[in-house]
Amino acid sequence: MLRRARGLVLRFVRRRALAALTGLALVLPAVWMEFGNAGDAWWISGAALVLGATGAALLWTAITGVPPDYLDSNS
Repeated sequence: MLRRARGLVLRFVRRRALAALTGLALVLPAVWMEFGNAGDAWWISGAALVLGATGAALLWTAITGVPPDYLDSNS
């Protein structure tokens, strides 16, 4: 089951436009929760941190691309 989840995430990240849109969709609410008036509950800062970090990682991967799994020594 863990291998299937890993494969799903890897296939998702390879679609750059979808990864960028999802990353942006995660970063924007995280910024609003952190800097806006989202409330004073203790868990909001943690949720904003997790959403923002995941969204930033997806955006970064969409911008830079996924590195190859191996390096060919003949090239």
